[in-house]
Amino acid sequence: MSLISEKELAVELKTEQSVEAAYSRELVQVTADLRRGLPTLIECDKELAPFVFLQIRNRLKEFSLKCQYLDGRQPATSEGGMTVGLLASILNQLREAVRGATEQKVLILPHLDLLTTSQGGLTSEAREAVVLLYENPNIVCLGFKDPSFPLPRVIENLFPRRVNLLGIPRDRLRYLITQKESRKFGRELNPWALYKYVSGMNAVRLRRVLSTLEGEDYPTDPRKAYSEIRSATLAGSLEMPEVDLNRDIGGYAKVKTRLQREILDLLLRRERAESEEAASRLEELIPRGLIFWGPPGTGKTFFAKAMATAIGAAITIVSGPELKSKWVGESEENLRLIFHKARQAAPSIIVFDELDSFASSRGTYSGSGVEHSMVNQLLTEMDGFHKDELVFIVGTTNFVEALDPALLRPGRFEFHLHIPYPDAEDRRAILKIYDQKMNLQFTEAALEMAVKRTGDFVEGTADDTRFSGDHINALCRSIARIRLRENKTGPTAASEIEQALMEYVDTPKLSAQEELVVATHESGHAVCALFCPNSPPIERITIQSDSARALGYVRYQDRNNRFVVTRNELLDDICVLLGGREAESLLLEDLSIGSSDDLKRATSLARYLVEEIGMGGDEVGVVRYMEDFRQGATRWSSLSEEQKQILDRRVKEILKESLQRAAAILRENRALLLSLRDLLLDKKVIDSKTLQELKK
Repeated sequence: MSLISEKELAVELKTEQSVEAAYSRELVQVTADLRRGLPTLIECDKELAPFVFLQIRNRLKEFSLKCQYLDGRQPATSEGGMTVGLLASILNQLREAVRGATEQKVLILPHLDLLTTSQGGLTSEAREAVVLLYENPNIVCLGFKDPSFPLPRVIENLFPRRVNLLGIPRDRLRYLITQKESRKFGRELNPWALYKYVSGMNAVRLRRVLSTLEGEDYPTDPRKAYSEIRSATLAGSLEMPEVDLNRDIGGYAKVKTRLQREILDLLLRRERAESEEAASRLEELIPRGLIFWGPPGTGKTFFAKAMATAIGAAITIVSGPELKSKWVGESEENLRLIFHKARQAAPSIIVFDELDSFASSRGTYSGSGVEHSMVNQLLTEMDGFHKDELVFIVGTTNFVEALDPALLRPGRFEFHLHIPYPDAEDRRAILKIYDQKMNLQFTEAALEMAVKRTGDFVEGTADDTRFSGDHINALCRSIARIRLRENKTGPTAASEIEQALMEYVDTPKLSAQEELVVATHESGHAVCALFCPNSPPIERITIQSDSARALGYVRYQDRNNRFVVTRNELLDDICVLLGGREAESLLLEDLSIGSSDDLKRATSLARYLVEEIGMGGDEVGVVRYMEDFRQGATRWSSLSEEQKQILDRRVKEILKESLQRAAAILRENRALLLSLRDLLLDKKVIDSKTLQELKK
């Protein structure tokens, strides 16, 4: 759509004219249907309904077809002389119109929502109204449905024709702007840029907003006028975020690239389209339903806000549990209102946080069944989108596999964006952002320390909880509080990272004898790892009890090959796991229970080699013996006693061979083992650099 000059626009527009200009095609169709005796239901905003009625009435007059507007405003009294309410008055009007009609006429029903409860059921008065509406075949009804309210099926069935007047047709926008108003957007009007912000408005509301625009004529930058329009469309919980995808979100290069290429770039090309046909083609390619999934705290909602900022969209964040209600129909009503407000404020993004809380697979619900109705309502709303509506639905979840498959098919939530825990580069970028925002002044050593320490599990949480963006934010705020409390103004040192991480972690205090055992055990792991060629490099060794889950540990760097694991790597892992136990036996001539978990993991690896991946040797052969537990089978259920004994014997042989190998490595490098243990007792923590120097 090309730019429009001021002279091409109307000098003045009345509200009636704008309604005619915006919905002329629909008005012609409704008039034709009513003349043919087909009851019609128009879905539109309340403020638009009276003007649509006037346009239709004027058209019907040309064909001598009368209209009767049942709005309940005529004074009506009961038999006792008491004034009755609006609904009773409408019912009286309807009763008189239906039972007294002898010629064909059109009954206008502007308040159908009064005949329903908030849950979409029939009121007591509505039951009589429905009977009346079906009673006289000479009556043709024109009903108006408020998008915010559902209608019972028995009422909807009255209307074989239905017309939707939500928003403004894109090709009619140029006829709804006056010359005076266009001056607020510059010398020439870009209808694409304007339509982006008004597509969800009806013609009456648009005229009201445009007529109140302030500011200078012919500005060099029309953003002030767009901002005024944007503020007029925001309501309720809708907000305009200011989150820059690259400036405010650190790392996640792949996630950003995919979001940019698949969504943002297409929307930009759509705005720059020079024809209706080109824009329509692009709109067919843009996904409207998006799933952002990944662990908690990784920034799923933050990415949605960045997307909203990039396209100038309003955003509303809805918590799944908050939508649920114990009252029948209220949960669906909540969903309906959210979609209605978002459409009015387009471009907009609805974020359903914890989508899986109500949209899990149907048939798995254990509650009242309200989730089933909510999923159906969500599907109905999504299927009702117009392709030129810029309304996006983002569902965030930690468990994408739990979502109802009907939501994930193309046309609904078809775009899936995985936002995982941040890797080292992501963490470094996130830390730099918070460093700048909080003026922490990280030294290079402090930054690298923070990157490494946040690569581990989070203290005080479950074993599988790693550092997310939220955890890194909390760490940086903790550092800032420490610096404020201790009046530090210089650069942040590496020791402050450790202080912020461990200051309030409740860790055990080891006695001297306990430290000796732990240092011996961890040194055994480390020395075996140094002499096992397929073991990953060591990053850090500690006996400082800086973890609530372990008295000490050896942390390894990530393997170079992350996706391909070889037999020799698994055998080296078993050897290293048994190295701690053998070190205790060699130097202390005793064993502690600290090797319990090591032994468990080593046994599991040995069984994996023998029973699952056919690497147990010639005696057991290249066969998978382990059955699938998910199918309810028990291990070895189909094997003979002889086969079971062979497998068990081979597992024990692998463990014995690995134990002997670990013992041999430690005996040959006893001096290194003693030096490393003594250094650990002295320093408590040894990094990779110190370890390499010690090995030399």
